[in-house]
Amino acid sequence: MNIFNNIKEIETICHAGAEARVFSGVGIGVATGTKEARQQAKIFCGATRHEGGQQVDQTTLFDLASLTKPLATTLLLLTLIQEGVIAPEDPVARFFADAPTDKAGITLRELLCHCSGLAAYQPYYKTLSSEPPATRKATLCRTILAEPLQYSRGTKAVYSDLGFLLLGMVVEEVSGKRLDVLFQERIAMPLGLAETLFFNQDNLPRPGHYAATEFCPWRGRLLAGEVSDENCFALGGVAGHAGLFGTTTAVLTLIEAIHDLWLGEASPLAINPGNLQDFVIRQPTPGSTWALGFDTPSASGSTSGHFFSPRSVGHLGFTGTSFWIDPDQHVMVVLLTNRVHPSRENNTIKAFRPALHDAVMRGLGLANQ
Repeated sequence: MNIFNNIKEIETICHAGAEARVFSGVGIGVATGTKEARQQAKIFCGATRHEGGQQVDQTTLFDLASLTKPLATTLLLLTLIQEGVIAPEDPVARFFADAPTDKAGITLRELLCHCSGLAAYQPYYKTLSSEPPATRKATLCRTILAEPLQYSRGTKAVYSDLGFLLLGMVVEEVSGKRLDVLFQERIAMPLGLAETLFFNQDNLPRPGHYAATEFCPWRGRLLAGEVSDENCFALGGVAGHAGLFGTTTAVLTLIEAIHDLWLGEASPLAINPGNLQDFVIRQPTPGSTWALGFDTPSASGSTSGHFFSPRSVGHLGFTGTSFWIDPDQHVMVVLLTNRVHPSRENNTIKAFRPALHDAVMRGLGLANQ
């Protein structure tokens, strides 16, 4: 069933994006309605690479990049909160006994909403790659904890890979399991997504139909099925900030589950709706749009466009991926692209994202705000 009043505008925008080399291929998943009366639509356009690629379809696996933060690390933290073994206010020192004084009091909540004082990014892979794989994670943990804070905790938000690298380590420390293993057990398998949403452990791509990402100067090759993020690659393809691969359908299924949990519906995920509802509230950090693990629409210039409600949450991925969930209008949109193919210097996705979301909302008849 076609849920759109006008699907042609969306298709035209997608074809134009591929022709303008915003990406080589795109997968869009849209769901509307509550759990009992849900309708879906999916649109695929372009190919897995600019030259010689296969057509993008429902089997195409995209490098989800930072969608790993909310969809894997954040959700796994919520399952551990459900068990009562951690709490958002727990300090870093509880998990890392050697945390220096200036980091010891940083809470999980501060890491989740990017107000911990940690820097945004460091190219750790340049030194980690010379270490034996077995010691890299411990070395990285010590290195992050030794980094000087860039600002006073809680005074502003700086989107930080470093914070989510630590959060991924917290998940592993508390659970006693690798992040990818726990993700399969607690998130992917209960939703029937074990084959379509996963980490490529040890940088060994599972068989599949992958959208190519960039030509990586460091690795000297075009990537397809290898995580684009170099720090994640140095950690064997599994980290708290990046590493997840998935299809459009799989990501849509997962964000539908988040939407339904948010509204208190029964779910196969072992997450308390009240805890999730705490996580999707924008935090009081000055000037910030961040909730806990999720972003919210900015007052102007949001990548979600003009028609998502202020209570919506979403997230972007560096490779050209995103999702948005609107609990008031019951709209869920997944946008998966490979905008970094063949170069991460391509930033034309910035104009494409809001235009696409506006076209989706117009197509659904929800552009009357």
